Amino acid sequence: MLYPELFRSLEQVRWNMETDIPWDSFDASKLTDEQAQTIKMNAITEWSALPATEMFLRDNRNDSDFSAFMSVWFFEEQKHSLVLMEYLRRFRPELVPTEEELHHVRFEFDPAPPLETLMLHFCGEIRLNHWYRCAADWHTEPVIKHIYKTISHDEARHGGAYLRYMKKALAEVGDTARAAFAKIGVLMASARRTDKPLHPTNLHVNQSLYPNDTVQSRLPDPQWLEAWLDHQIRFDSDWEKKVIDRILHNLSLLFERSFESVQDLNRYRKEAVARLAPQAQASADTAPASTL
Repeated sequence: MLYPELFRSLEQVRWNMETDIPWDSFDASKLTDEQAQTIKMNAITEWSALPATEMFLRDNRNDSDFSAFMSVWFFEEQKHSLVLMEYLRRFRPELVPTEEELHHVRFEFDPAPPLETLMLHFCGEIRLNHWYRCAADWHTEPVIKHIYKTISHDEARHGGAYLRYMKKALAEVGDTARAAFAKIGVLMASARRTDKPLHPTNLHVNQSLYPNDTVQSRLPDPQWLEAWLDHQIRFDSDWEKKVIDRILHNLSLLFERSFESVQDLNRYRKEAVARLAPQAQASADTAPASTL
């Protein structure tokens, strides 16, 4: 069981919003209206940890260890939203998200395979860690720079925790987990081939609400993410390469095989799928005949 150990390790590095954020260092001359608006959008986006947690608990009812870990993940992710809102409350109170704006990103996600979802969020933590590090470089006001650096460290630790559960899944279900993780890894490391940022908050998750079934589509400004990345913090190809390299590096460690490119990972995925095919056929051959 991983939850007790992960709880202790995350508890040891947990930061305090009152004492670990240098609120007294605020410099109003270094915060623009444009920058403040992006803080509001990120505060609302972070609030979507609420429906994500509801999804995780629903889809992992048979895994009490992982479900217990959600108590830590949910607390820390909601704290990210809270610290961004606290920043706005102190320095730009007119931009504090309303309860209605926050609640609008709480909607039901369709059921999805737990292993694929785990990998998706592992990659999401890596990407968000890099987005926030890039945002810290873009901002000029010292307090928000500190906040983004602080929460980026949390995202990295969350990715490490997800990786522990991925290792546990490998030990329990082998090639089923390998195929699932490699499939999502190929998708999430191929962002250069898509027109939109590949992050869980920007993917469609409820068919009945389509196209308004991404977290980003339900923000006050549904187009803000692309503008934030492309024209404000300028998350360019160098930053994107860091994300891809980190995903491939972690999967190399996880699968004990070196992946230099997405193509290498895709070949590994095909190997895992091929090994699963005989198992699936054997299960079909031994299944009891249907009686009508």
